[in-house]
This record gives sequence, C-alpha cells and structure tokens, in this order.
Amino acid sequence: MKILIVEDNERVAGFLVKGLREEGHTVDHAGNGRDGLFLASSESYDAIIMDRMLPDGIEGLSIIAALRETGNKTPILILSALGEVDDRIRGLRAGGDDYLAKPFAFGELVARLDALVRRARDVGPAIDLVVADLRMNPLSHTVTRAGLAIQLQPREFRLLEFLMRHAGQVVTRTMLLENVWDYHFDPQTNVIDSHVSKLRRKIDTGFATPLLHTVRGAGYKLAPNA
Repeated sequence: MKILIVEDNERVAGFLVKGLREEGHTVDHAGNGRDGLFLASSESYDAIIMDRMLPDGIEGLSIIAALRETGNKTPILILSALGEVDDRIRGLRAGGDDYLAKPFAFGELVARLDALVRRARDVGPAIDLVVADLRMNPLSHTVTRAGLAIQLQPREFRLLEFLMRHAGQVVTRTMLLENVWDYHFDPQTNVIDSHVSKLRRKIDTGFATPLLHTVRGAGYKLAPNA
C-alpha cells in the first residue's frame, strides 16, 4: 500500500514511518496541515493516517472535510490523542473512515488500515491476481504457482503485486521507486535489481516457463512470454 501520514509529532511519525515501511508499504509523511492537504490532494494513496491537532492553523478534520468536498474518497484513519466518544463522533462525521486514539498498538493500526483498504477496494476471494499459473490473493497475502505455496517477504509481495497488476506491461524502475519503494532512493541504486532477482528465483525456479523478464534499457515485465 501507499500511505500518507499527516502527523506533527516527530516521535510518533518516525515510529509509524519505520513500522509501515518494514511491513513493505510505501510511506509519505507531512508534518503540518498545509503539506498534508497538498500531498493528499495531489498524490494517489491507498490510505491516509490523519492526526487531528496540527500546526499552521489547518487541523486534521478541516483537511478531511476539504478532501471529501472535492470527491476524494481515500480511506482515512484518524489517529488522535482526543479519544472521547464525542471526539470520535466528530471525526467520523467529518469524513473519517475510522478513529484510533493514542496511545495505540501498532498491530491494531495495521489491521485497521488493512480493513479500510479492503472495504474501499471491495475485494474478496474472487479478485485473485492471476498470471499464467501464478496466483496471488492480496487479501490473504498468499501466493502460489501451479498450486505450490511461495513465501515472500513484505517488500517482495508488494513488488510482485505491482507487477501482477501491470502484467504484460513494461514496468520502469521509476514506476517501482514511486509505488513500491520511497522517493529518496537513488534511481541508479541496485536495490530494485536485487529484489527482482530474489523474486525471480522464488517464482520462476523449477518451472518450465519463466514469468519475470528484464527488458533491457527499460525495466521489467511479468508475462508468460518474454
């Protein structure tokens, strides 16, 4: 998932960014309301984590209301120290999809994000991603090829999901940097090649037909034929 965190507390933000990236997600962070509104309006995210009390006069509920007025339906999890019943009601009525009070358990936050995105995508067992005999269920985080289970690390899973959603297309390194990794990576770094190599070994080794191909000078393609 690609997630935006709008949080002015550096300690909380750092904890969230680190934890979500370790889960394999791409994360952007805004430390104030103005930057948060700009990113949420100009970029595409799978989910937004929104603090309520923000500096520079633009608080979280105002951002949510502004997004909803423009038709932005990105799932929003409000994360706030204001945890009373009335506070939660205001947050949900302002357009938030869920509300989690601080202090919070990171595992619960991740579970709530997964549930929000799942509902937004309206996914179910029937939406498995399939390329030839390679099958992925984004909901259960399972991958099989020819019925055999394939174990992937979170980043490998996100990489494969992106490739499968763009099956048959050439996927550039820039596309992968923006959607699977984070913008601060140098496009010339070998981190992509390294992960693609590991992923290729897991999904192609032992099978007659290779699926993950390198398109010289362009990027990668997932398809039954090169």
